[in-house]
Amino acid sequence: MRCLMVLLVLLASCSRKDPASEQARLEAEFEKMLTNATLAGKFSMGERVSEDRYQISKATHLAGDNWLIHARIGKHDLSVPVPVKVRWAGDTAVLMLTDVGLPGMGTYTARVLFYRNQYAGTWGSQKHGGEMWGRIEH
Repeated sequence: MRCLMVLLVLLASCSRKDPASEQARLEAEFEKMLTNATLAGKFSMGERVSEDRYQISKATHLAGDNWLIHARIGKHDLSVPVPVKVRWAGDTAVLMLTDVGLPGMGTYTARVLFYRNQYAGTWGSQKHGGEMWGRIEH
């Protein structure tokens, strides 16, 4: 009986994932998912729903929760580096942007989750806000 208990404890400890390596795997997958990708979807402003596209050339994990997303946003023909925070809800990335000024576009706040090549979230500026959702294309 005692040998069985020791064996069960050993098996349980072997099947656990190392939290640091699991986090590194999630971050690498997120970086790969967003680099050279297009967020193709829709956004709302009140009752109005419009098509939306964000072209992301590169997503870079800097340190901790800090990331830099190089994106061409909306109809602006300008690629900008956008500093964001990314936190994790299990295996789901949550991108956070809080009162960040984007050159020529204004100041924005957003919370967007990413999971299996889909995204959904909320966004707002000084003048308006709404929801956003869609798929990630490569």
